[in-house]
Amino acid sequence: MEFSTQTTASLHQVKTAALAVGVYADGVLSPAADLIDRASNGAVRSVVKSEFRGRAGSTLTLRNLPGVSAQRVVLVGLGKQDDYSARTHASAEQAFAAACVAAQLAEGVSTLVANPVADVAVVARARSAAIAAGSATYHYDASFGKPDRDARPKLKKIVQVVERADAAQAQKGLREGNAIANGMELTRTLGNLPGNICTPTYLGDTAKRLAREFKSLKVEVLDRKQVEALGMGSFLSVARGSEEALRFIVLRHAGAKTVKKGAKTPQGPIVLVGKGITFDAGGISLKPAATMDEMKYDMCGAASVLGSFRALAELELPLDVVGLIPACENLPSGKANKPGDVVTSMAGLTIEILNTDAEGRLVLCDALTYAERFKPSAVIDIATLTGACVVALGNVNSGLFSKDDDLAEALASAGRESLDTAWRMPMDDAYQEQLKSNFADLANIGGPPAGAVTAACFLSRFAKAYPWAHLDIAGTAWRGGKDKGATGRPVPLLMQYLLDQA
Repeated sequence: MEFSTQTTASLHQVKTAALAVGVYADGVLSPAADLIDRASNGAVRSVVKSEFRGRAGSTLTLRNLPGVSAQRVVLVGLGKQDDYSARTHASAEQAFAAACVAAQLAEGVSTLVANPVADVAVVARARSAAIAAGSATYHYDASFGKPDRDARPKLKKIVQVVERADAAQAQKGLREGNAIANGMELTRTLGNLPGNICTPTYLGDTAKRLAREFKSLKVEVLDRKQVEALGMGSFLSVARGSEEALRFIVLRHAGAKTVKKGAKTPQGPIVLVGKGITFDAGGISLKPAATMDEMKYDMCGAASVLGSFRALAELELPLDVVGLIPACENLPSGKANKPGDVVTSMAGLTIEILNTDAEGRLVLCDALTYAERFKPSAVIDIATLTGACVVALGNVNSGLFSKDDDLAEALASAGRESLDTAWRMPMDDAYQEQLKSNFADLANIGGPPAGAVTAACFLSRFAKAYPWAHLDIAGTAWRGGKDKGATGRPVPLLMQYLLDQA
């Protein structure tokens, strides 16, 4: 989708397929809606008085208003004016998304009129608007035999109307938001693809395609023999149960060389580590059959790394970023891990596998050890790791775990700014006691109590050489039920963090 800005005070003269303006609850018009109302001799107020109450997220499309050049005027409900301002640009994004959905039938151009929000930068509003547009117009049909092309949104271009002084900042925000939306689209499509298509090999090929498209990216895809040579015994043990070949994907975005002379840059690269279990049956500790199909989403951590790399490469961010993806399946077979087995990790620590369905930490731990060679300034792993995190936080917040206060706050702040929120969870040393084993250096589970916390504590054993944080996205990476599908989270959070560092 194409994004651009237009500076004009005469909104009623803008020739466009659809013009979106805000209406507050209780009949209060935004300045833009008021201008259109005056140009149309009160047509907007008449409709608002009779049938449109301005409920947050609601829309109503008016056609061929007298005195207005736009083919359609889309009224967007903003809720109560005081609440709208209190929610900062969250409401602006939600309202814009609703407007996009309502305007999807428009052929060609839809013009957004962003309602000014106190204390929120123009660039942030524009970024949020572009992300919302991308989310609203996403449509999956990759695995349909005969895709319904008519079902695809027809919205092709968004023009944001801003004050002349704000045009440059708005364009910057639209560019950033569009790149993030493109990254989210890749992440969502990878997550939604079935496990027989989106295999570890497919993830590796996707990384290679990104490297061909963007010159700033370099990629290396390691096979089983190369992983064996590295001594990744924990990762290998999970992959052993499947006939599908494992892949260890290493992505590099070399952006620091583009930094202007004298600018501050991190001492080492930022490393993103994504869990890439392309299907998780639980291994010998088999999962229940109901909703097991959703375990194709167990690679959403890997998908979010690939989506983030697509976005940061499109934006050419002046940062060195490394992506690590251990990818395999977790299936039951005669070669699969058994409860009670002991494996040796790349770090040399032995692990007693008490539950083969706690496999994500077994592949991530070796990737975290591998990350040491880059002497990173920060390492963030992203994983659909535990059902316990869903119990704790539901589908609203991702779980954020870190003992580094600065890194934790930077990620939490990025989540708040991007509306892709995370909640910091405890990591007291006392939780480590639950991982004790009589037969190995540590066990891979700590029992039912605080399951998400003990999973993070397990990973922390392999991340002592650098500032580290863990994002448990088991509750936020996808939705189930009738709206089943990947969400693209936490690409907005990760990209906001990277933008902040850049």
